[in-house]
Amino acid sequence: MTETRISRWYFGGIASCAAACCTHPLDLIKVHLQTQQEVKMRMTGMAMQVVRSDGVLALYNGLSASLCRQMTYSMTRFAIYETVRDKISTRNQCPMPFYQKILLAAFGGLTGGFIGTPADMVNVRMQNDVKLPQELRRNYAHALDGLLRVWREEGIRKLFSGASMAASRGAMVTVGQLSCYDQAKQLVLGTGLMTDNIFTHFVASFIAGGCATVLCQPMDVVKTRLMNSKGEYTGVIHCLSDTGKLGPKAFYKGLVPAGIRLIPHTVLTFIFLEQLRLYFGIRVVTST
Repeated sequence: MTETRISRWYFGGIASCAAACCTHPLDLIKVHLQTQQEVKMRMTGMAMQVVRSDGVLALYNGLSASLCRQMTYSMTRFAIYETVRDKISTRNQCPMPFYQKILLAAFGGLTGGFIGTPADMVNVRMQNDVKLPQELRRNYAHALDGLLRVWREEGIRKLFSGASMAASRGAMVTVGQLSCYDQAKQLVLGTGLMTDNIFTHFVASFIAGGCATVLCQPMDVVKTRLMNSKGEYTGVIHCLSDTGKLGPKAFYKGLVPAGIRLIPHTVLTFIFLEQLRLYFGIRVVTST
């Protein structure tokens, strides 16, 4: 008899929240870089400007919205992916093929991205507030205040502004993170050189973070611009064409800070997730 442990459906959301608390300043700087009309500042300069103008705590603007987003977007995508994957793998007594992991991750990310759009929009607005003049700032007290004010002042449809891009981006980043992590971990363990330990989790999640960054960056840029707009874009196509006028590199604006944010976030998420699974996961006993 062999005993293994599988994740509970909500572990992904908890792990993502823990990772978000560590990487939020990097996410905030990434949003600031993406919403520049012209490339005026690099990552370090933007961070220094935020600290000089509003203090160190300004690097954590929008943290409540970021956590709200993780508890909607990430919890949904992890719950769908891990629950279905574990059931199929347990039933078949073997890992899912990679193409099935990709399809499942895309579906989970698409669903999670749509559900998490309102919190994501408020997150972008709260992070970008420090760049605006005092008279133009929205000054949301916290994520719930932001959600309620957008609903009252701009209507429920505005809460889902950029939902198509958020869902598409969610699908791409989930493919990059979850399916690539699973496959990388499976390949690393398959070599027989490493065991299922924290170093293996680090290597597999680092690879997954790199894949996710490259896959989702163009959609992330367009999504951020749509969510932060004040009505200047009529839709996704208009935003795409307007961004395209700045040149192909505009779609990869903030790639380095996005990678510096997303790779550590991915690494921390999976390390936290694996520790939750190891110590608090559901016990599954199988005969050998």
